[in-house]
Amino acid sequence: MSTGTLYIFCGKMASGKSTLARQIAEQSASTLISEDALLAALYPGEIHDVSSYVHFSGKLKAAMQPVLMDLLRNGTSVVLDFPANTFKQRAWMNNLLKQTDAHHELHYLNCSDDSCKARLKIRAQQEPERHATDTAEMFDAMTRYFEPPSDDEGFHIYQHQ
Repeated sequence: MSTGTLYIFCGKMASGKSTLARQIAEQSASTLISEDALLAALYPGEIHDVSSYVHFSGKLKAAMQPVLMDLLRNGTSVVLDFPANTFKQRAWMNNLLKQTDAHHELHYLNCSDDSCKARLKIRAQQEPERHATDTAEMFDAMTRYFEPPSDDEGFHIYQHQ
């Protein structure tokens, strides 16, 4: 049996990662797994800054890793709507790939800060339940840690402007 494909996404907050993830999941008939949805369901109201995000995201990744590996090994393609915005986040995803021999695509959404902040304002109006985390302050805090992917990380990178 062949392995599935892991679709991963890199881009600043509000760059369009989740929108692209949904589109790819529909087009490829793949399983979509959203970090935002899982964190909101498992830890409602508990993520309010970068450190709480890192804490709960780490717990989620630890729980999801064996599930993701099973899916990929069994031939299920996964659209992983978890940010691949730092070298450490991508290393975790790269580890999944090495352990499963899965195919992959890393989609890098290269957007300006101004464009992302404009989208963030629109999203805040459309999804008021995200008001605690979808702020310009949170954008600035998260963007400080952003590291674009590089070719030497070994990913097949598809860049979107």
